[in-house]
Amino acid sequence: MNSNNRRPLAIITGGTLGLGLTLGQFLAARGFDLLITGRDLQRMEEAAQLIGALGGGLKAVAGDIADESHRQRVVEAVSVFGQLDLLVNNASTLGPLPMPELSEFDLEAMRHVFEVNTIAPLALLQGLRPYLAAAAGLVINLSSDAALGGYAGWGGYGASKAALDLVSKTLANELQDESITVVSVDPGDMRTTMHQDAFPGEDISDRPLPEVTLPFWAWLLGQERSAINGQRFEAQSELWQVPA
Repeated sequence: MNSNNRRPLAIITGGTLGLGLTLGQFLAARGFDLLITGRDLQRMEEAAQLIGALGGGLKAVAGDIADESHRQRVVEAVSVFGQLDLLVNNASTLGPLPMPELSEFDLEAMRHVFEVNTIAPLALLQGLRPYLAAAAGLVINLSSDAALGGYAGWGGYGASKAALDLVSKTLANELQDESITVVSVDPGDMRTTMHQDAFPGEDISDRPLPEVTLPFWAWLLGQERSAINGQRFEAQSELWQVPA
């Protein structure tokens, strides 16, 4: 990933809290420079302090990942580096809360869910493609068990993640000649703000913190790229790789 003694660069969308923040700290400790995105300025400042304390460079780009102008600012920031080693498309939205049944889902809200969860990751990859190719980079798209489950009330979110899984697999096939690796990862249920939003008023203290996934991320980054390209993984499963 780093062939010329430079520090590798990673982007984490939604990198200000939850799994995104945990991943940012993990990667900074492993010698990465970080570019993080997020909508909340205060959370971004707090995340920048936590990640920056681990050393290395850090750039924070505030904005909504569904906004084309925000994505363009991310691409412009990467152009200064010239290469991108790792893109983690972590930013996601559940849609309207409480989560409605699919048969009653507002269609404009559905479009926004797909814009954030499916279109934005694809658009970022399109904009960052030359920088990923220059570094033989890795793209990680965050999925969910809702992409497979057909759970009542999870239809909008789950459909967007199922689409992202197919986007990931297709891109992996299309971009392998450019040495760009694309995978999707279901991180599992975790004790995060987003998970609490999905279960308003419920006690989610039995869910593990995002740190439970760190052994998986350490394993994934150490794998031969050709062996993982196009695969879907479950970070909290006893068997990380999902059988085809």
